[in-house]
Amino acid sequence: MAKQKKKGQSGQAKNYITRTQAVRKLQISLPDFRRLCIFKGIYPREPRNIKKANKSASHSTTFYYTKDVQYLLHEPLLQKFREQKALSKKIARSLGRNEVQDAVRLEKYAMPKIKLDHIVRERYPTFVDALRDLDDALSLLFLFANLPSTSAVPAKVIARCQRLCHEFEHYLITTHTLRKSFLSIKGIYYQATIQGQDIMWLVPYKFVQRVTQDVDYRIMGTFVEFYCTLLGFVNYRLYTSIGLVYPPKFDVASDERGAELSAFTLEGHRVAGAIDQKEDEQKMLTNGHGQIQNSETIQAQIDKIAQEAEVEDDTKEDENPEEQADSGTIDTFTPAAPEGDILPQPDLTGDEASTLFSNFTFFISREAPRHSVEFLLRAFGAKRIGWDAVLGDGAFTHDETDPRITHQIVDRPALAQPLPALQGQSDPKDQPLQAIKPGYIVPGRVYIQPQWIWDCVNEGKLLRTDLYAPGATLPPHISPWIKPTSGQYDPRATLEEQEPAGEADQDIEEEEENADSAEEVETDDGDESEDGENEVDAGDMDVASASSEAESEEEVADGFAGFEGTEDADGLSSDLDDEAQHQKELEAEASGRPIPVAKSKEDARKAKALKARQTAQSKKDEEIERQKMMMSNKKRKLFEKMQYSNNKRDLEAEKLRAKRRKLERAGKGKA
Repeated sequence: MAKQKKKGQSGQAKNYITRTQAVRKLQISLPDFRRLCIFKGIYPREPRNIKKANKSASHSTTFYYTKDVQYLLHEPLLQKFREQKALSKKIARSLGRNEVQDAVRLEKYAMPKIKLDHIVRERYPTFVDALRDLDDALSLLFLFANLPSTSAVPAKVIARCQRLCHEFEHYLITTHTLRKSFLSIKGIYYQATIQGQDIMWLVPYKFVQRVTQDVDYRIMGTFVEFYCTLLGFVNYRLYTSIGLVYPPKFDVASDERGAELSAFTLEGHRVAGAIDQKEDEQKMLTNGHGQIQNSETIQAQIDKIAQEAEVEDDTKEDENPEEQADSGTIDTFTPAAPEGDILPQPDLTGDEASTLFSNFTFFISREAPRHSVEFLLRAFGAKRIGWDAVLGDGAFTHDETDPRITHQIVDRPALAQPLPALQGQSDPKDQPLQAIKPGYIVPGRVYIQPQWIWDCVNEGKLLRTDLYAPGATLPPHISPWIKPTSGQYDPRATLEEQEPAGEADQDIEEEEENADSAEEVETDDGDESEDGENEVDAGDMDVASASSEAESEEEVADGFAGFEGTEDADGLSSDLDDEAQHQKELEAEASGRPIPVAKSKEDARKAKALKARQTAQSKKDEEIERQKMMMSNKKRKLFEKMQYSNNKRDLEAEKLRAKRRKLERAGKGKA
């Protein structure tokens, strides 16, 4: 006889454990259990059959894997938590005895410190694993870096998050690995490519944040504690991989004056080694004394080597000019068919990103977001960036009238008045600090709105600055991660590129018909208000017979127009059209309505083109119906679903194009 299984000893009842059982098994408090699970990356699980896992109990509970809880039994942090609990009891005892100094001493010196280094190494065996999990860490740390200090969020935590985030931004600036950015309602999205991994994070706008009470900052603080350790590991690995010293030098006084990124000074091992090597060479040349030996001979050898190197570089450029030109470019992909989807293009290289803004000198006005603009400009090659002294320390120049400035980033209404000539010394360093009054501009300088920087970064090239002038209507700011597909509306493309043939003419015809119908309604209301003399006259002229004759003539004309075998088909149709037009004029005159104007050649052409499009569409629909008859029932239903979604997408795109066409016509009318 086989051994009988007891209920609750195998299956889901054994694989899952409730949170209460896990806390009792680990012998820690519930807050410590939550912290430990966050640090170790253990999350609640939902069994397939809750009734079996809960051993037929009806109350709701939270389940964990039993093996995960057994794995926590050997965690070194458990001992740290127990030591903290014992110390908190000693502190409470000292406070109960009114021994305040002893309580302060115990809390300051005897509190065991928790280190999470071993947990980071356990959860991320390789550096690529850490990079893949860096999105949430960066988003949360940038969020806490912008929060105000409260009792729930201490100032030390905020300062640590700010420093780690600035260190990471300095790495992106040095390596030019930032690729895209997008301004959204939630904040500013950034994407960087580090060692082949795309990392995207969200940075909130620097507004005044309201700390609400419905958020559990203890849970978020636990995540921040772990993510700070993780980002510290990642920053150390990134800095050392490019030969920089970590942590970089940090000037506290400059940071207090609002320098932010400029408060850090990067140092490299390679640079230090090169300086030491030069000093050793200098000592060898001077033989340990202050006098250089054989300086003329050494200088002649150096000049000879430099000339040879220049000649070799010139010959290489002359031999392969095309290869030199194409070495820094990336191949672009074009669709094979005209109606095919737009293929995603490769991103910028580090060399192209480092030279995008390298030839310009920028000045950030006080109303522009300084930190985000400075970070983007420096990440894409800008070396000289100035701003107003109110925005903080660390600028290239605080003088707004500096002639070296080529582009000024403003977010104000249109500026029109040129700045009068400044009297002073020619050297900008010797001139006093000056500010330009609102409404004045410096001649020869380009004024742009901040969106120009984001659009240039996403497009990978410098765009036209006149479209982003102060006060101008900005182009649509589209997310760089959404690629347009065929059939969808693309606000970045022109209407001629994406609208079907004749769609604009059809839209204009519909508007004209709506206007004509509105005028007819107005005239009919005016006729009814009269004393009825026109009605008596119309009744004497037998309008009904005339209209019936006109309809019969129109039918005959349509019949002749469709018959193309005769030589005088065009002549007959034109004569019939003239007669029909004459009859319509008589009817309008009898009824007191305005006389309809004869259609011009352009209107006839549009009508003919519309009829041709309708004929082609009807043939296409008939062909589709014939093809559907040959399909199986399953494929027919699938095809109808696809057709429904495509028609819905085309209808939405048509509405958006009509709205844009109307706005463009209104803009041209105002101009």
